[in-house]
Amino acid sequence: MNDSDPDLDEHEEENGPTAAELEAAGQDSMFGGADMGEAPPPPPAAAPAADVSQPYRVLARKYRPQTFSQLIGQEPMVRTLANAIERDRLAHAFLMTGVRGVGKTSTARLIAKALNCIGPDGQGGPTIDPCGQCEPCRAIAEGRHIDVIEMDAASHTGVDDVREIIEQVRYAAVSARYKIYIIDEVHMLSRNAFNALLKTLEEPPAHVKFLFATTEVEKLPVTVLSRTQRFDLRRIPADLLAGHFGNVCKAEGVEAEEEALRIIAAAAEGSVRDGLSILDQAIAHADMDSEGKVTAERVRDMLGLADKSAQRRLLGHILEGDAKALLAGIDEQYALGVEPLALMRALMDLVHRITVAQVSGGEPDAPSEEERTALAAFAAKLGAPELHRLWQLLLKGHEEVRQAPDPLVALQMALLRVLHAAEMPDPGKLARRIEELAKGGAIAAAPAAPAADAGAGAGGAPSAQFPSDSQLEWGALVDQVDASGQLRVAQMMRDRVRVIALSPERLVFEQADNFPDDPSPDIRDALFKLTGKRWLVERGQGDASPSLREIAETEAKEARERIENHPLVQATLNAFPDAELIDPQDTVASASSAGGRWN
Repeated sequence: MNDSDPDLDEHEEENGPTAAELEAAGQDSMFGGADMGEAPPPPPAAAPAADVSQPYRVLARKYRPQTFSQLIGQEPMVRTLANAIERDRLAHAFLMTGVRGVGKTSTARLIAKALNCIGPDGQGGPTIDPCGQCEPCRAIAEGRHIDVIEMDAASHTGVDDVREIIEQVRYAAVSARYKIYIIDEVHMLSRNAFNALLKTLEEPPAHVKFLFATTEVEKLPVTVLSRTQRFDLRRIPADLLAGHFGNVCKAEGVEAEEEALRIIAAAAEGSVRDGLSILDQAIAHADMDSEGKVTAERVRDMLGLADKSAQRRLLGHILEGDAKALLAGIDEQYALGVEPLALMRALMDLVHRITVAQVSGGEPDAPSEEERTALAAFAAKLGAPELHRLWQLLLKGHEEVRQAPDPLVALQMALLRVLHAAEMPDPGKLARRIEELAKGGAIAAAPAAPAADAGAGAGGAPSAQFPSDSQLEWGALVDQVDASGQLRVAQMMRDRVRVIALSPERLVFEQADNFPDDPSPDIRDALFKLTGKRWLVERGQGDASPSLREIAETEAKEARERIENHPLVQATLNAFPDAELIDPQDTVASASSAGGRWN
């Protein structure tokens, strides 16, 4: 204490140990006390090593593969690496690409172990089966090996980070056979960083290996891809994932239903890490009163998935056309916590499995016998066109539910649309039925259309006749006027001119409308511009041919009558009394008149 605390000094002298006592205590602690009979009590016994609590490690980290034999679903890559090591044909740079959780970083670490393993006796060489016991294997597995450098390119994206690598590759490995650089998410490097790395990547020292991992290989420059040996890691099949998760549950001492593991494997979408994370959550979600057993019901509840039987019931309501039962089933699933998008996706998966079972002719893909029987019944009941139509409608509904502000309402409307569409007859079957009715004479032949009057009525247009040679020449002449850019006059010649006589440089016509103006001057000027000659164009009276417009209208009317009187069309109209025969040109015209928007 300092001189400003006299009271505290006095108090300490009265109650605290003296200097001699402190010195004696120090001597006793170093050399043992003089009176061994008064030794201090021993400390409490330490707990056994097995009882020492350790921080919990999630399953995805705890069961990270430590050997290539534990790496599931990537046999082609393992075989290639094994052959390369055995033949001493090791590339200087490897690129692992694939979706999340398929083993890219784990593979890079396994390659590092395989190249630097020295075996339990310290005399081994590179091997596809690293021992896991030597110092390099243990150090690499624990992430503390000085010659195996891991870099996260997501947080080290610049040229300065790559420059450090370039400067360090010159030096030999400290204790390992190879100095290995593992760069994860390599696509995150900047363009300049890639350019700085190119020369070193192309001609690295013999003791250096580069291992790249990425989920977006398309973002890598082609100059980098050409300098590496690429391995595309595949998604893990669902059945292989389910078996792997079963082994993990056994190792953890957890009991799990097979259907629950299949659901987790399907939700993982080919990713081991995603599946182990879901399994970890499912184990924690399991009821303690059932001894922690992972059940399919609990997994569905955790993931917000619909019950398989509920999915089949909903599909049955759709096919039966029971709208009330369908809405009640949707509300029931929503009350149980099933998301609308998940329910729509489950129905799509159900239709897909039914279609595959129907095409393959084999047993449907389902974990339980009950579900296999139900899917087989659907496959036998539904035809291929119906299944494809269901799929298209559900796919459209899935997009609507995903983007809708109220997914539940969108789901109800989408499934009701599917329900009503399912009641419609199949177009192929309907066409075949109509053909059968027409061939069997069930539809009486329609009476022939009355012949057109030979002459024109009072004030009406003359009857359509087969075009004469002069009429054909007149149509060609009008087309030439149109092609010359005189569109208004060409349209006038089509609509208002009934040719009486047509010869070189002479045209006699009858006007086909009641307009007071005379089109002769405009036609005369147009023909002069076209031919360079003066034409005599005059109005007259006599046996006039119909105008080009009248001919086109008459031909269209006759074509429509032929179509309407056809037996197949008559059968269709009888099957659908409210149906109408629509001319596509009329539809285009109505759309154009509406400003280019379809009504």
